Amino acid sequence: MTSVSKIKALGDVVQMAYLPKDFDAALKYWTETVGVGPFFLMENVRLGEMKYRGQPTESVFSIAIGYWGDIQIELIRPENDAPSIYNGDYAVTDRMHHICIFVKSIEEARRACAEVGAEILVEGKVGEDGEVIYVDAGGGPGTVIELLQPMGGSEGLFDMMRDAARNWDGSEPLRKLG
Repeated sequence: MTSVSKIKALGDVVQMAYLPKDFDAALKYWTETVGVGPFFLMENVRLGEMKYRGQPTESVFSIAIGYWGDIQIELIRPENDAPSIYNGDYAVTDRMHHICIFVKSIEEARRACAEVGAEILVEGKVGEDGEVIYVDAGGGPGTVIELLQPMGGSEGLFDMMRDAARNWDGSEPLRKLG
């Protein structure tokens, strides 16, 4: 089995994420040109026990998520310059930054990544019972894979976002959460 199929076996891609140089321009592009929306903004996100390359970090970022069918489009805005994949070598802008796969077990995801020699770039807690790792499986910047074991109850949030996109009329392209 190749490394691609081992990671692929963890689940389907549910998200394409971008780190735009101009967050507002990117939002305008996705909503007005492509027609994806509405986007839901979560500001000043901090992962619990966040580490970047094994070292604690205080990275803060904001994200906006909109749905294109069943795929999330995520726009990321770093809010500080703490070590993370949103600055430095992995901060590729204005193209795909990473993809995300929802997993049932973060431990299973860690094992699959270890088997193929993937480097864990970021790890942290999401809410009370969720966890996330971002890995480089050898492709370098722009090919990062996020493996997310969503926190309990997040299905309802993602369902609400997906439902809002199904009949979106273009109004309120950016909606703040939280």
